Amino acid sequence: MPEDLLAAQIRRVRSQTVGDIPRRSARRHPHKLAIVDGTTRLTFAELDAHVDHVASALRDSGFGKGDRIALLSHNCWQYAVLTFATARAGVVMVPVNFMLGPDEIAFILGHSKVTGFVVETALVPVADEAMAAAGEDCAVATRIAITSGDPVPAGWQDYADWSQSAATPAPPVEIADDDVLRLMYTSGTESRPKGVMHTSRSLMWQYISSIVAGSMSGEDVEIHSMPLYHCAQLDNFLITDVYLGATSIILPGPDPEAILRTIEAEQVTNFFAPPTVWIALLRCPAFDRYDLTSLRKGYYGASAMPREILHELRDRLPNVSLWNFYGQTEIAPLASSLGPDEQDRHGGAAGRPAVNVETAILDDSDNPVPPGTVGEIAHRSPHLMVGYLDDPQRTAEAFRGDWFHSGDLGYYDEFGLLHVVDRKKDMIKSGGENVASREVEEVLYQHDDVQEAAVFGLPHPVWVEAVVAAVVPREGRVLDPDAVIAHCRSRLAGFKTPKQIFTVAELPKNPSGKLLKRELRERFASAMN
Repeated sequence: MPEDLLAAQIRRVRSQTVGDIPRRSARRHPHKLAIVDGTTRLTFAELDAHVDHVASALRDSGFGKGDRIALLSHNCWQYAVLTFATARAGVVMVPVNFMLGPDEIAFILGHSKVTGFVVETALVPVADEAMAAAGEDCAVATRIAITSGDPVPAGWQDYADWSQSAATPAPPVEIADDDVLRLMYTSGTESRPKGVMHTSRSLMWQYISSIVAGSMSGEDVEIHSMPLYHCAQLDNFLITDVYLGATSIILPGPDPEAILRTIEAEQVTNFFAPPTVWIALLRCPAFDRYDLTSLRKGYYGASAMPREILHELRDRLPNVSLWNFYGQTEIAPLASSLGPDEQDRHGGAAGRPAVNVETAILDDSDNPVPPGTVGEIAHRSPHLMVGYLDDPQRTAEAFRGDWFHSGDLGYYDEFGLLHVVDRKKDMIKSGGENVASREVEEVLYQHDDVQEAAVFGLPHPVWVEAVVAAVVPREGRVLDPDAVIAHCRSRLAGFKTPKQIFTVAELPKNPSGKLLKRELRERFASAMN
């Protein structure tokens, strides 16, 4: 055999890509339950067959390696199938936040240059508006609606018919480790979201890190209720479950009672959510009505768990081991984790770097700083993106000095644990002193009348920025802002104590649970006393 043909054959045999995952799990566990979504229950063999059908349908619809297709949908079993099928076909999947408006979606369609659009029926009207708003920037030629029995919208193909339409299986597509398979748009807590390019290499290495960090197992039964368009639920948990041969229960969203009911009904062992959703579970009136004894592993991320909530979780779910997963979209997304054995002594820490991650704290000149010194958190890892789409300037800035710069501020403590202090843009500079919003939030959560809190800075003529807080009262409580300020003053230095408390019904968040402090700054910009 000629050397070049032999080399190509060896590459194919040695390949391990995202698209291979369901096939390999199906060979190990063909009859085991893989996906549950309402009344739909798929074994691993059935899941793999659906992936094959959709990969073939992509080929027959004209999608080749490197082409891009956007997906706009709430959580559903088809989301999982499309994730693997696009990877198997070498097509780049572009998940879209279902809470975005038409103009925001139009930006993503134009910026990503997708040629196909798969959309849940209920979201077709906003998708149509987005494509119209994109105008000449919209290159979408193929429109597929996930109908779930609904009428097929005009101008759209029915996903069920399309996914089964291929007459012959698609031939294997050779995927190199650094071929881009996913284009993830950042959550947009800044101005315009950035297109983060992930390859098979970055995703596969991240799955291994997640499995090791979270003590994940093929025996797990896990709920997936946070949005699958976000890499935390999709890549930390759903795909790792399929990789291991674990069972995934897909819910359309994080409704507290639906989650509690599902834990009991499906004997769920694992659950991930940001602290805001864990708090909602604890406050749900139905919490004590359900048998939650099957739950063994709990994961949180997106923001630090307030210590008071951590203690309450320990009291009310004593058999649940907890992990804190810290990261960001650009690292696919896991960077570090805090395991169950360190939650009590070091609650609030981001833990230790994942097995495939190296993390340093750098000063403004990109030099490492000693333990206890706050600087920018920076990483080296095969998890990392290969860059921002069509943005070499931001890519170069992020990867300067032989590190990836996260934009987060943090430090290592004397135990070697990473602590995240704040986003660079959320650090408050009041009267010449730096104030970390999270430190103030921890104190606010210790007040009996506070359910949720967000601390941010507002312009001030004397202090440059004033520390203020937006607070959601606990149900049935009347919150006294002066009493809350007094509570903080008794525990914090004067310059860290909020100058004003704004009582709100809810805090603005994106679907992944991140607080949108930009919206709070805009809302209360002229409200200072």
